[in-house]
Amino acid sequence: MKLRLLIVDDSEDDVFLLVRTLKSGGIELEYRHVETALELMQALKSSSWDMVITDHNMVGFTSKEALQVVRKFSEDLPVIIVSGEIGEDVAVNAMYQGAQDYIMKDNLARLIPVIHREVKLNADRKAKRDAEESLQYLAYHDSLTDLVNRAEFERCLDHAVQMAKLEKQSSILMFLDLDQFKLVNDTCGHVAGDELLVKITRLLKLHTRETDTLARLGGDEFGILLNHCRKQEAVTTAERIRSEVQDCRFVWQDKPFNITISIGMAEITDQLQNHHELLSCADIACYVSKDKGRNNITWYNPNDNEFHQRRAEMQWAPKIKRAAEDDKFVLFHQPMANLQQDLGPHWEFLVRLKDDQDLVPPGAFIPAAERYNLMPIIDRWVVKHVFHFLQHSGLGYKDQGTYFINLSGSTLSDGSFFEDVKRLQEASGLLPERICFEITETAAIANLVDAVQFIEDIREKGFKFALDDFGVGLSSFSYLKTIPVDYLKIDGSFVKRMLSDPIDRGIVEACNQIGHAAGLQTIAEFVEDEATMDALRNVGVNFAQGFGIAKPGPLPTLWLDNPSDSPSPQHNANT
Repeated sequence: MKLRLLIVDDSEDDVFLLVRTLKSGGIELEYRHVETALELMQALKSSSWDMVITDHNMVGFTSKEALQVVRKFSEDLPVIIVSGEIGEDVAVNAMYQGAQDYIMKDNLARLIPVIHREVKLNADRKAKRDAEESLQYLAYHDSLTDLVNRAEFERCLDHAVQMAKLEKQSSILMFLDLDQFKLVNDTCGHVAGDELLVKITRLLKLHTRETDTLARLGGDEFGILLNHCRKQEAVTTAERIRSEVQDCRFVWQDKPFNITISIGMAEITDQLQNHHELLSCADIACYVSKDKGRNNITWYNPNDNEFHQRRAEMQWAPKIKRAAEDDKFVLFHQPMANLQQDLGPHWEFLVRLKDDQDLVPPGAFIPAAERYNLMPIIDRWVVKHVFHFLQHSGLGYKDQGTYFINLSGSTLSDGSFFEDVKRLQEASGLLPERICFEITETAAIANLVDAVQFIEDIREKGFKFALDDFGVGLSSFSYLKTIPVDYLKIDGSFVKRMLSDPIDRGIVEACNQIGHAAGLQTIAEFVEDEATMDALRNVGVNFAQGFGIAKPGPLPTLWLDNPSDSPSPQHNANT
């Protein structure tokens, strides 16, 4: 044990005796001897010490005063009083004021165990203090990048909003989102993703001033609060960041990635209420940057209709999450007509959102769900409740017919969705062939690899699959060779004009013929009258769907069970 000891004593002989006692007790010692308050202060300033041992009565100086000097520099540094004469009441009072112990000079043998004890206790105190300081630091900082975290950044933003109201200060919020982070994370793993975030953090630090606040807001999102900054200066900074990130090549295990960043900017004005509104403005601007093709900078404009639309979509996001959690979605269904032979009931399940006493149509909330990657939540809710309805309706639906459930492209990329479907099917006892999942042609093509893999897996389990809106893509027929499905739903834009436009009729006939050549059943959408239905029957289309057959409506009222009792996985139906 090596001890760095500061000795406060006005007697050279007593110091010599003290040092000899400690060394003979096996303590390796580095010490400094001081006699006055000034020397003590200088010693505490110039070096760090493990312990202070002080005499009680010195010329013009007491242990009480020595203790006060030490405590100005450190609350934790152990102080032991060694004295030839000290009253018990004085000693007890000294310990009350912060001394660790007192020892009589005629009993120095007791000093060795006391020192060992205090060194250990001080180490424990330091470890506890370090842990508390670390927890305190992590409460305000991101553990990966060491940047300010979201909670602390929001506090800084609120302060900036208040300053804008009080002092008319010009400050700017910059919201930054990496464009390729998910690609790096998914293909190379989280370690690579973390390394990319650290690399971008270093780059962003080069472009922030001491007066600015740089934060990681979560995932691949960063925020920069540019205090006392004019708009043009902020735009220049943003452009430098965008340009340098674009030039930044990220290589992981010999795989190169071109990285870009989308930036949204908003001015902090006295019109803003709080950080929530401010972050929303910058976030909306960032999404517009992504819509423009990514690698862009967008300045929030409160008078632009595009920003109003984005704001409306953002307000839907928390409502969608709550609706799934609180069962505020409602199932509707739309029957189809058998045109060639009776193959039992064919329905498409649809979804509405209950907002107070109103039922919100999907066109109001589905775009927001797609933008904010919430479609898997809705899709899971629909699958769960459809399975429960078919199992418990008491109307025999589980034993006949085919029932269609819409899926989004993002759901097909959700690795756990297929397992959730299997788990629900097994729990319900429903025959897989009763269910036909469907996805639009454009969504399937946009997610082709995931779509084909999911369709193959789901059909192998016994479920069916339909390709919706078929015919709108320029390469519809060629993709039909790639995407394995059971039904083709011919896009309604051709069907509703087939009696008046020979080209549309030709497209309907071609889609039907190709579908039958591939061994598929065909369904015509947007059938609005009897004449169109007769024409489709003559063409050979198998099923018709549209307002001319039945409008979407509530499920049969005999279903009284509560679907919340069924097994819950994690989570569309559209029109």
